[in-house]
Amino acid sequence: MGWWKNLDPVERWMMLGLGGVAALVALFLRIASEVGEGETTTFDNSVLMAFRVPGHPSEPIGPAWVQEMARDLTALGSFAVLGLLVAGVVLFLLLSNKRGRALFVLVSVLGGTAISTVLKMSYDRPRPELTEVARVFTASFPSGHSMLSAVTFLTLGALLSKLQPQRRLKVYFISVAVLLTLIVGISRLYLGVHYPTDVLAGWAAGAAWAALCLVVATWLRRRGKLRETA
Repeated sequence: MGWWKNLDPVERWMMLGLGGVAALVALFLRIASEVGEGETTTFDNSVLMAFRVPGHPSEPIGPAWVQEMARDLTALGSFAVLGLLVAGVVLFLLLSNKRGRALFVLVSVLGGTAISTVLKMSYDRPRPELTEVARVFTASFPSGHSMLSAVTFLTLGALLSKLQPQRRLKVYFISVAVLLTLIVGISRLYLGVHYPTDVLAGWAAGAAWAALCLVVATWLRRRGKLRETA
């Protein structure tokens, strides 16, 4: 482990980040493999039914206001809401003459969107046939809402945490990003528009991409290839 001691703190962080990316990618591939072999059917159905009224699988548990709240929360992971959020952040960064960070956000989110689309088309898993509470238009695996919320919120959380000198504020921004990501994924399960393995795979893929973008941006900045103003 002598080589590890010779690394500076940033290099150690980058190595740990790459290890995390590898672990998340491996998790995604494991889930995808088991889904393809039908080994997750019992788990998927059991979790979905936990959110349904017994004997009435088309009805989510809870009163009508809970269903309405779930629709509101799931919109946090929609392309429209995330698109507006990212556009606002990128414009703010450009106006603040922080072009490097604006580019980082754009590449992270747009790249994640492209990867999500390709994965959905590749696996082409049918949606659960449980409810019409929320309309859907794409394949089920992985969950696009879960993946894109992970990419966007984790990217923005990391960006905001880097701008804060206080450790507690760094922890706060990362915690909020993780919480929002979890809320969006759970809302997809509650509405019955995704299997739990769709959501888990979306979280894994989204977190992996966000982490990879952060590591690459750090590496480019250290080599002088990425500046805050350009």
